[in-house]
Formats: sequence, structure tokens, C-alpha cells
Amino acid sequence: MKYLKAGIPVLFLFILLFTGCRNNNLEQKGSPSYIASIKEWHKKRIENLKEENGWLNLVGLYWLKPGENKFGTDLGNDIVFPRGMAPGVIGTFTLKNGIVTVNIQPNARVFCNSQPVSEMILQDDNSGNPTVLSLGYLRWFIIKRGNMYGVRVRDLNAPLLREFKGIDTFPINEDWKITAEYVPNNPPKIITVQSIIGTTEKDTVASSLVFSIKGREFRLDPLIEGNQLFIIFADETNGDETYGAGRFLYADMPGPDGKVILDFNKAYNPPCAFTKYATCPLPPKQNYLQIKITAGEKKYSESD
Repeated sequence: MKYLKAGIPVLFLFILLFTGCRNNNLEQKGSPSYIASIKEWHKKRIENLKEENGWLNLVGLYWLKPGENKFGTDLGNDIVFPRGMAPGVIGTFTLKNGIVTVNIQPNARVFCNSQPVSEMILQDDNSGNPTVLSLGYLRWFIIKRGNMYGVRVRDLNAPLLREFKGIDTFPINEDWKITAEYVPNNPPKIITVQSIIGTTEKDTVASSLVFSIKGREFRLDPLIEGNQLFIIFADETNGDETYGAGRFLYADMPGPDGKVILDFNKAYNPPCAFTKYATCPLPPKQNYLQIKITAGEKKYSESD
């Protein structure tokens, strides 16, 4: 309506709208099967974010001090859980010699695998099978980062989980499905990966990924995670179109020909893009690409 008031002819408006719709359709590039596969991948990505072990329901991360840490919703506790969701005093975490024990108040009704808990040793997430405690909608478990132990809390009815509307992406473009060479590093490189909370870890990179975009050569140092390559990278879209601290990408291990497919249409936001209760790794400096990777997920906004 504002266009008509400004004196823009109706015919011009019709052409403008029609052209805009047509261009949106033409923005995607690739075979129908490829475009459908990326859309399905992104759909599953959103579903995973919403799962109980996803990233949208985090409501707290509390670092333990050595010794006793009383916890509950009362402000006088060492660790204060979200108010209105649990008793004033739930119990006590005790950190001693790298072991975390929990003692629960008799009336708190805390469970582990549907069994009531009074006292137990808690396995952290580095064990591969962390002990998860529950009370109503709340779930919590121990994480270990460097020499620090923390309590990560989930709310299965968290506001972000209820209000989440998805993540905007760049138009799917099969040109961003790039073949890289898996080039051995002789000797293997030792790299430092820093996290958003300031911890660091050393990792060995036996081989690097070498590839070209528009005639320019680039390199990335991947980490091996299970049977896949895990790439933490940054590019010139960060902070503007994409998340400021970089993005993540997985790729299959190389085949017999030493080739690796990097599909940047599957580049995605780290958990820290959604919550301050994550502890994401940051891109190592050699993984900063001096180019705009206009593929994959864009910056997340709660208003989207």
C-alpha cells in the first residue's frame, strides 16, 4: 500500500513483485535431488536442536568449587537453580580429587533413570556416559572442561525451545560442494584449540585439507571425531551475515583417492550461537578463510 501512496504505478509494482519471486526461486542452484537432500539435512538439524539432549533447552551452567557446593533455588545456595522449578535446597555437590558426588535432601525427589537418588558419584560428559539427574522439567549433569567441573542444567520446557522458529540459511548452491585433497602433514601438526570460556586443548592434525575456490587455494586443519572430520572454521561473513565466532562443518573421511568432500551448504552455527551455557571451541587461526563462504547457516536471531 505504501508503494501506491508514493505514486509508484500498479503495473510497476506487479512487475517488481513478480521479479522478486522469480529471483528467489532462481537463487537455489543444483540438481533437484541435491537441493532436496540439503533441505532434509537442515530439517533434521533443527529437529536435533529441539531434542532433550539438544542445545535449545539449556538454562544454566555453574562451575563447582573444590569441596561442598550447596544447590537449589534459594539465593543463599552456592549454586542457584532457576526459581520456581525446584525446592529451595535440593542437595550438595562435593568436588574432591576430580570426583563429583551428589547428596540429595530426602524430600527433593530427584531421580536418575527413574530411580530415586539420595547419594551417588556422578560421571561427567568426558566419560561418554554422563550421569543425568532429573526433577520435574529439570535435567542436569556434570561437564569437564580442562581442570574445571561444572553443572549443566536443562529445562525441557525452556522458553527458547518453545519460541524457536528455525535458522535462516544462504540459498542452496551446489557450487559450494567442494572437493579437497587430504594432504599429510610430515611431521603431524600439533594445534591449539581455544574455547569460548578460555580453556585450551592440544590436538594432532595428521593431514590438512587443501582446496580451491575461484582459482584461490585454501587450507583447513580438521580434527578427527569418530569416523568423521570435524572442521571449525571462520570466514569473511562472520559477524555480519554469520555467527561472529565461526561455524562448524563435518565431512566424511577420505576415500582411497585421498579426496574429501566439503559441503559448505552444511556449515552450521555452534551451540554458543543459541545459548550462553555452551562451551564451544573457536576456530584455530589457520582456519580463518580470507573469503566469504556464502553457504550454510546464517547468524541466528531470536527475532527470526
